[in-house]
Amino acid sequence: MADPAVREDQERDADFYARLEKAGFALDFGDDGSGLFMKYLRRGSGYYIDVGACDLVINGDIKLARGQVSHLTRDAVVLEDGTELPADLVVYATGYGSMNGWVADLVGKEMADKVGKCWGLGSDTTKDPGPWEGEQRNMWKPTQQEGLWFHGGNLHQSRHYSLYLALQLKARYEGIPTPVYGLQEVHHLS
Repeated sequence: MADPAVREDQERDADFYARLEKAGFALDFGDDGSGLFMKYLRRGSGYYIDVGACDLVINGDIKLARGQVSHLTRDAVVLEDGTELPADLVVYATGYGSMNGWVADLVGKEMADKVGKCWGLGSDTTKDPGPWEGEQRNMWKPTQQEGLWFHGGNLHQSRHYSLYLALQLKARYEGIPTPVYGLQEVHHLS
């Protein structure tokens, strides 16, 4: 369903996208061209919603560089290829990682492997390996690890699904039978 809307956006905003690419911004519209929303549901990463920075990139006020950071010096970021980028300020955006990876780091690999992958639909696209699940893996529902639940997503999802999560937890706390259709099968380890 997203494909026609994404194609329409690409046509309508073709000049904007061309100027971004000319400035060095790496564009893609998902493995299958279905755009931002499907990328979000499949992997929860790899997208940017423009809130004004794109114009700064296009105008050259924000410069772009690609590469992995090797280290920092007093006044520069040094990339693995040796490129030095002078910097007055460095901001690390480190809050993004797999929930399964956080479990491995916090509790241990054994529990992370017991739970399996979180997030994604099983679309067999980048960072969302198959098989097809049809709903978010291990989100807002019981997992293979008793007592371990996951809650996440954007503001809309957090607000909407927090109600369902809270009702499930409250029912269990009150001793109300809450049968589960089926626990998430584990196909991917940490």
